[in-house]
Amino acid sequence: MKPHLLPVSIPNGAPSYSRMIKAAPDTASSLAASAAMLIGSELDLGAAVSRILMPPEEEKKKDEGRPLIPRTSSYMEAASSNSYQQQKRRRRAASDNSLLTLEGGGGCRSLRQDAGRDASDTYLVTRIGFQLLRYIGVGFRLITRFLALGCYSFLLFPGFLQVGYYYFVSNRVRRGIVYGDLRRNRLDLYLPKNSDGPKPVIAFVTGGAWIIGYKAWGSLLGQQLSDRDIMVACIDYRNFPQATIGDMVKDASQGISFICNNIAEYGGDPKRVYVMGQSAGAHIAACALLEQAIKEASGEKTSWSVSQIKAYFGLSGGYNLLNLVDHFHNRGLYRSIFLSIMEGEESLNKYSPEVMAQDPNNRNAVSLLPPTILFHGTADYSIPSISSTSFAETLRGLGVQAESILYEGKTHTDVFLQDPMRGGRDDMFEDLVAMIHAGDSEALARDTTAPPKRRLVPEFMLRLARSVSPF
Repeated sequence: MKPHLLPVSIPNGAPSYSRMIKAAPDTASSLAASAAMLIGSELDLGAAVSRILMPPEEEKKKDEGRPLIPRTSSYMEAASSNSYQQQKRRRRAASDNSLLTLEGGGGCRSLRQDAGRDASDTYLVTRIGFQLLRYIGVGFRLITRFLALGCYSFLLFPGFLQVGYYYFVSNRVRRGIVYGDLRRNRLDLYLPKNSDGPKPVIAFVTGGAWIIGYKAWGSLLGQQLSDRDIMVACIDYRNFPQATIGDMVKDASQGISFICNNIAEYGGDPKRVYVMGQSAGAHIAACALLEQAIKEASGEKTSWSVSQIKAYFGLSGGYNLLNLVDHFHNRGLYRSIFLSIMEGEESLNKYSPEVMAQDPNNRNAVSLLPPTILFHGTADYSIPSISSTSFAETLRGLGVQAESILYEGKTHTDVFLQDPMRGGRDDMFEDLVAMIHAGDSEALARDTTAPPKRRLVPEFMLRLARSVSPF
């Protein structure tokens, strides 16, 4: 069924924005999340085509029988059926290589096998990309943006190459750990250099416009945070047209559940788990947290608890979809596609965390939310910074500890990609590390003496990339 169009315009005025505004030189590049299209993804072509041709209702019925991740004894009664044990053994066997490597055993994976798998995934995502183009049509705006994106990606390629090499070769990266039964139910784990005691953990949900999200997109952040003694788990999830927003939120929630209940086996501290998302991933993660809080407030048994999350960090996210429909349409994410991703116009309220938080029926659930910190650049044209400031103000008005931190002159991916590639001091990164290490005097002392980050891309290439970026 073709979705109805929703004429909504973005507000012109902005309320009092944030607690603090960071100043930074206007030398960074702009949006690069879509540049990640050049790397492989674990899409299933057949499922994607069926998603395009099959009504969402029938697709959801098709998935209803699939088992979820088993719930641990901390939050529900232990399952006694044979099927539960078989599912647990399957997932455990699929992750044996990662665990054996951590223990110093002989389970090292073959680089050749990994390369073959990733080449196959690249082929699949290329095919599904062409299928998606056929679905949405190819217009002049899309073609020009795609060409500009190619130039932009080429200029940042030195950085992508170094990050990719680390991702595939480093023994501190555990790729493809299984957290559920579906093909995209995988996560990558970035381990700190030292193993002297349990480490704080960030469950990270990557961005990608709900269409090209992939766990490898968090590789740069994972590498740099692990150098600061912070473990990072990048959660993969199904994308559109293989899935819609409800499926993405379900996948993210399963990944968070796995991290909360199993991270101790990998050296993480289950008492210091943080959830973070960037761009579309920030929206998905916020939806997962609020949905979990609503379940807990209603007395529903769950496999993880919002109380296990120390804080939520949202980076350049959008939290009120009603205010973003027209904006995304003008930026190239056409209204018909966006409404299909969000399961129709009638679901925009349900998947707008800011709107759901204001619902009087959800007041008890909102009170369960963890402290919320929202980072955003003031020059973000992909998702305006008012999305973060408005959501933070709404949560504070409801009694949640929340704040927004703005970075003057920064674009959508300056704070996530270009600034980390520039090397040296990165304001958003340092703020994030300081919040995670708050209360740990030894970690804070190590942070003060940490060497500056290494430059990955020459400055002139960063400047050129900003000038040709279509975003």
